[in-house]
Amino acid sequence: MQIKVVGLDIAKQVFQVHAADIEGRPVAKLRLRRAQVLEYFRSLPPCLVGIEACATAHHWARELMALGHDVRLMPPGYVKPYVKRNKTDAADAEAIAEAVTRPTMRFVPVKSAENQAMLMLHRTRELLVRQRTMLATALRAHLAEFGIIAAQGIHRVEKLAAHVHEPSVPPLAREALMQIVDELASIWRRIDAVEERLVALHRTNPVSRRLVSIPGVGPITAMAIANTVTDPSAFRSGRQFAAWLGLTPKGHSSGGKDRLGRITKRGDRYIRHLLYVGAGNVIRFARARAATGEAWIRSLQERRPPKVVIIALANKMARVAWALMAHGESFRPSVAVA
Repeated sequence: MQIKVVGLDIAKQVFQVHAADIEGRPVAKLRLRRAQVLEYFRSLPPCLVGIEACATAHHWARELMALGHDVRLMPPGYVKPYVKRNKTDAADAEAIAEAVTRPTMRFVPVKSAENQAMLMLHRTRELLVRQRTMLATALRAHLAEFGIIAAQGIHRVEKLAAHVHEPSVPPLAREALMQIVDELASIWRRIDAVEERLVALHRTNPVSRRLVSIPGVGPITAMAIANTVTDPSAFRSGRQFAAWLGLTPKGHSSGGKDRLGRITKRGDRYIRHLLYVGAGNVIRFARARAATGEAWIRSLQERRPPKVVIIALANKMARVAWALMAHGESFRPSVAVA
């Protein structure tokens, strides 16, 4: 009954537990097999449980919350400073138990199974897109060996595949390249099916429908943000949300001198990539530029390189997205467009 705080270091089969009382004094240190975890926590009174936000962490958080425990997920990078001396499972569990009680610690909201299923659909699409790019690059490189080239762009690959049957391509090479062409067509169909499913789910999600009103944010980006950020109140402002996505400069300041470098690239890489692509499309199309603020974009283009302008616009889009989620509003275009 003295146990009030538990640090749980999760793994595939062997779990390490560090239990402490209300003042942080160790009460129990033990190693559990996977089948023993729920049985052990079922025997404990409701207590504060800390877990690093890594693979399977949300599953175990849901399981322990169902038993009445207060579960907090923490980024592993924020737990690392509390590890004493060498890294072991016991030292990690002790560090988790200490970090979870810190008043300044930042926690990761626990995702529901539905949110994780939706994000899994996004990850599946991302994986298929990477595989499509690999196959297209291989096809382009192999055909270039026989003097056959095509313009850049994934949608130019279809025309490139038609050249596989040209007389300049040896029969043996044609046989190998047709394997790539068939696989490329199959993956393309699967990507289209996943995207159709995401768009259909987007139409049923009110948060996603508000986010898609932002210039440069499509249904896929809107669904990714809506299902990743289930509680916008976890961020104090849109600026903090943009920093969480890694869209703010990395600071290296000392002695009263502020030095800002490249963006941190921390946080969710997938959403950051989608916002970057969307910002590039906004700059490319005049109507989207006008809705976002063409004068602001042009002033940046006069002073900064093109990619810096895209990052700045992606940062702005992230802050606008947080505002729409936090206040339940839709995007309002600039006065000039209105």
